Order: sequence, then C-alpha cells, then structure tokens
Amino acid sequence: MDISVPIYIESRYKVNRKRIKQVVSDTVRKGGIVTPVEVSVAIVGNRKIRALNKKYRNIDKTTNVLSFSQIEGKGSPRSPDKLYLGDVVISYPFVILEAASENMLVDDKIAELVEHGVKHLLGEHH
Repeated sequence: MDISVPIYIESRYKVNRKRIKQVVSDTVRKGGIVTPVEVSVAIVGNRKIRALNKKYRNIDKTTNVLSFSQIEGKGSPRSPDKLYLGDVVISYPFVILEAASENMLVDDKIAELVEHGVKHLLGEHH
C-alpha cells in the first residue's frame, strides 16, 4: 500500500522524519486502510498551534497535538486514487516540556503524539 507522509517542520526543530513516517504507516495499516493514503504532519511552534486551536476549536491556549480531518465536511478534496486523511499538527516546544516531565525522549513523545493524531483521523476519539 502506498502511504504518503509530507512533513513540514517550522524553524529548525530536530525531528526524526523516518520515524514519523513509520508511525503514520503503522497506524494507518492497523486502522485497516487498504487504499493509497496521505497524511501530512506539521511540527510547529506554540504561537502557531495556539492560533490553530483558537481558530478551529475556539480554545485560546497551546496544546500538544491537533488533527484536521480531510474526509469530513463538504469541501474535502477527493481523488479516485488516493485518500487524503488529513493533517496532524504538533507543537515542538510543548513536546519538549511534556517529554521532560514524563521522562521520555523527545522522539518517543513525538511518535506517541503522531500515532494519537492519526488515530483521530481514523475516527478514534477519547
């Protein structure tokens, strides 16, 4: 199965792109998707994630991860040959704080949040 994972990294944040792509692929496969799929991942700063959280959720604070589904709503892009699941946006500064407080490696925390975000795109909610 073809899984495309475009990754956007704001600033000079250090992330393991290969691991992010692997986590997305593994999570999508476990979710039972069998068609070609695309999930984009953005690693941003606190200002950007706060602005997104305020604009789309009406919550004026930073958060660790946001998911934006492309398969919900009327204006979703459609392609007969690829399923655009959506976008996962992660705040790198927030991840640094969480990883330190949870005694985790930053890459492990990012992987956990990418998986969490993709699960939301697949319809799993908590």
